[in-house]
This record gives sequence, C-alpha cells and structure tokens, in this order.
Amino acid sequence: MYWTEFLTVALIHLLAVASPGPDFAVVVRESVTHGRRAGTWTALGVGTAIFLHVGYSLLGIGLIVSQSIVLFNALKWAAAAYLLYIGYKALRAQPAPAVTDDLHKEAGERTARGAFTSGFVTNGLNPKATLFFLSLFTVVINPHTPLAVQAGYGVYLAAATATWFCLVALLFSQQRVRAGFARMGHWFDRTMGAVLIAIGVKLAFTEMH
Repeated sequence: MYWTEFLTVALIHLLAVASPGPDFAVVVRESVTHGRRAGTWTALGVGTAIFLHVGYSLLGIGLIVSQSIVLFNALKWAAAAYLLYIGYKALRAQPAPAVTDDLHKEAGERTARGAFTSGFVTNGLNPKATLFFLSLFTVVINPHTPLAVQAGYGVYLAAATATWFCLVALLFSQQRVRAGFARMGHWFDRTMGAVLIAIGVKLAFTEMH
C-alpha cells in the first residue's frame, strides 16, 4: 500500500545523498587521511545523525525550526562555524616527510569516536538537512501515513545514508587511491580545507525560504 510513497522517498534521498556536500567532503577527507576504519566510522556517524533529523521531523520540531528565523540562524551559524573550523585546520596541513610511514601513522592517530563524532556533527548541524527532512516528512510523505511506517522510512534513510558513505569510504581508503592523494601531500588537505570553508561560507549565507 505504501510502496509507491516509499519508492518516491528512496529516489529523492538517492539524488540528495549522491550530491557532493559537507558529508561527502568530510568522509573523503577522513578516508584519505586516516584510512578505511576512520572513513567507515565517519560514514556511520553521518548515517546515525539521520535519526536526529527523522526524530524531530516526526515530532514536528523541524516545523518549529523552519518557522523561526532565530532558531534557523543559530543552527546555520553553528554548522558554518564547525565547517570553517575543520577547513581551517586542513588548510594548515604541513608536508609529510615520508608518505608511506605517514599514512600508517595518521591511520593510527584517529580514534573511532573522533571519526564518528566528525560525521555526526557535520550532518547533524547541517540546516539544509533539516529543511530536506522537513519537506520530505511534510510534503512527500502523506501526514496520514501511520507513524510506524514513517519511522520505518527513517530507518531506511539512515541505513541507506550510512551504506552509501561506507562505499565512499571504501573507495577513497584504497591503498592505491590514498597513495595517489598522498603524493600530492599537504596540498590535498589544503584543497579539502578550501572546499569545506567554501561550503561553510555558502551555508552561512543560506536563507530560509
């Protein structure tokens, strides 16, 4: 009975999650810099944050945020500040003396908790994600759809997001891929830092529609 609605939700989510954004940038950076384990934990952090968006969408809190310029701006500036912070740190990356040894060293330095938190905060503070899930649960999903079914959609969205970014982490943490990026050394980190800062600045100027 709800298959058509579910397929619509799945298609919209696929198009949204495949679009490059802060989630993609942070997963790629963690995967290349720290390895597959860190990249996977970051992906799981991003996926887990989806439950946060689904939760407040089901409770109607997202509607309140979308209608409050103060709350929306607070969320927007918190997200922008975080992206600017990690982007600034990446811009300060220094050349590595030994590529191979540095890769192993970096992989051992990043804790699972740190990587997971990085992914969770990046997605959780993104006001665009807030508006996306709000529109999804108020426009695309029929309000008369049983809460249990809507919660099921939420579980799917979280699992699909985590799976997608785990695949991204798997790709970018391949030794050959990492070695290729590592040859560019600190320039890769600086480039990713510039990307994150650009996204943060763009986010800071996002207006509520």
